[in-house]
Amino acid sequence: MRIFVNDKPFDLISYEELNPAKSYDTVYHQQEDLPAHLPWNDDILFHEPSHDLIIRLLYTLRTRKLKDLDSITLVTKDKAALKKFVKSRFSIIKAAGGVVSKKDKMLLIFRLGKWDFPKGKFEKGETPKQCAVREVEEECAVKVKAGKKICNTWHTYTQDRKSILKKTYWFEMDCLNDSQMTPQKEEGIDDIRWFYEGDAKIALINSYPSMRFLFKQYIKTHLKPQIL
Repeated sequence: MRIFVNDKPFDLISYEELNPAKSYDTVYHQQEDLPAHLPWNDDILFHEPSHDLIIRLLYTLRTRKLKDLDSITLVTKDKAALKKFVKSRFSIIKAAGGVVSKKDKMLLIFRLGKWDFPKGKFEKGETPKQCAVREVEEECAVKVKAGKKICNTWHTYTQDRKSILKKTYWFEMDCLNDSQMTPQKEEGIDDIRWFYEGDAKIALINSYPSMRFLFKQYIKTHLKPQIL
């Protein structure tokens, strides 16, 4: 599970998921090893973090701009308990959206000064796929058909002094009709465009890390197997 906290990756994994090929710049095995002032830089790995440490990490990530930090990873034998505790520190909101394709192009919206993928919050009684289709069609004025799920993204923000953890379900979508395509101005969307894959990757440099993560997950599902 990857959560973007203040745009920094905060990974919760089990020992089975720990990649032996990945190197971490700093590794803490025991709570007693922790210095009074952590070096907030590069990639940091914590083994079996305590609740107090998790609270400390989340608070620091939310309240400081750690420009030298690349990621934090927590590894544990009981991933379910770790996820449950981290989620308990937030109010959870659910949303859904889609990566819409038309032949070899994908749809991006320009909202709040950044390129983004269309998405929005659930309405009562909706399934994730129903929410995703409705939000994409409302925000872009297109007709789409939803396909398989790509992934979930998680990111945090503060609203009315509450710490929010937003879970967004993402689906592949095919464009059925874009003849009336128009950005939904009342939702703060200023522009909407079709991009080739390479151009979308460049555009998403001006986006959120969670959207670049989504883009990578989407591309993985579309890699063509090599013929030997």
